[in-house]
Amino acid sequence: MNEDNQEQFDAIIIGVGQAGKPLALDLAGKGWKTAVIERNFLGGSCINYGCTPTKSLIASAQIAYHARRSGDYGITTGDVRVDYPAVKKRKDEIVEQFREGIQKKFDEAEHLTLIRGEARFTGPKQVEVALNEGGSRTLTADHIFIDTGTSPRKPDLPGLDDVPWLTSTSLMELEELPQHLLIMGGGYIGLEFGQMFRRFGSEVTLIERGDQLLSREDKDIADEMATFLRDEGIIIHLNTQIERVNQDASGAIELSLKTGDKSDKVSGSHLLIAIGTTPNTAALNLEAVGIETDKHGYIQINERLETSQPGICALGDVKGGPAFTHISYDDYRVIRQNLLEGGNATITNRPVPYTVFTDPQLGRIGLSEREAHEQGRTFKIASIPMSSVARAIETSQTNGLMKAIVDADTGQILGAAILGLEGGELMAMLQIAMMGNVPYTSLKDAVFAHPTLAESLNTLFGEIE
Repeated sequence: MNEDNQEQFDAIIIGVGQAGKPLALDLAGKGWKTAVIERNFLGGSCINYGCTPTKSLIASAQIAYHARRSGDYGITTGDVRVDYPAVKKRKDEIVEQFREGIQKKFDEAEHLTLIRGEARFTGPKQVEVALNEGGSRTLTADHIFIDTGTSPRKPDLPGLDDVPWLTSTSLMELEELPQHLLIMGGGYIGLEFGQMFRRFGSEVTLIERGDQLLSREDKDIADEMATFLRDEGIIIHLNTQIERVNQDASGAIELSLKTGDKSDKVSGSHLLIAIGTTPNTAALNLEAVGIETDKHGYIQINERLETSQPGICALGDVKGGPAFTHISYDDYRVIRQNLLEGGNATITNRPVPYTVFTDPQLGRIGLSEREAHEQGRTFKIASIPMSSVARAIETSQTNGLMKAIVDADTGQILGAAILGLEGGELMAMLQIAMMGNVPYTSLKDAVFAHPTLAESLNTLFGEIE
């Protein structure tokens, strides 16, 4: 290609996720001539398909649930009806507000060029963009950042190509509630959507091939989660394989199940596939620049987020590892410190807190009991049911349990799982204690305001002798 047709930039960012957006604004703010390439919506998974829309819907579902429970608090209401089009409209308006906020910041930024299209590498420092409006542009830069994220993974399931099925993205675009939602997968996404749509009024059946929900969590946490989800009316099949999917003459979707030696069938109106994600790397033509990926297509990086190709870094979910918005944002922090502030930041040993936004929430930080065993740690366990927490009793929200792992020799908190009222917020307190090397004894003897959830840490750590 004629070099006269190439556009020279200081930096190219492919994808506007939770890492790419702030990095673009920072680079442009420092006077770097920056090109940002986005083929779809600004904001990445979080704003468009993940955090923002799902938590907006979950908020509506919680209102419906607590309205139906109003009698438990001595409050009488009439029939509770869900106006799902209005629920979806609220969600859409919040998402659009966030998108417009990013667009406005980009429009106001100097030295920043937003290009709508699909990017592919054509050389070590060269990217060709197939423009959404037609035609193409060829860009070059010494610094290129890949922030293209992931998409829902499709399983190899006989019959799936012959039936309509949903991802977490397309499910949120339905205009009407599913009568009976079938969910393949008992992970974080499957549970959040399962409880949400059950509270909206759908029948929900969840199928998980493993022996527990939430395969990364300790069994006591997973079992407690399954208990209260079943109490809400969700049917859960564990140790169950889906062998085939069909659609009958009436349009119902039928799953052929296998649990041990037992065969069964279940039918529903809609099918959600929630078994994980796959990286958005297929269209990037990474082989043209020798960027290494693993067998699943995730980009391989070092502790500074650098790929095998000098000058090219990968940020966010596309590199594999924990797929959380706050991890993507921390990737941006690492790049910013190293590139713009002369730092030497890495992703080595950074904490990975997260919250599953079921109701009650599951907040997690550090090691689980299983991981502590696998590492050969000598540890103690602190655990109490939420039915022992005053604030939970007072609010009639006693589902769940609190659990912490403590080093037996040093008293340092190694990890915690808080499955209970505001579990994510309470977990953050323990994360701060871990960051400050505060021993569990300090929390056991601390004076917390009453009646707050925080004071339950007195009780939790008081269980350790």
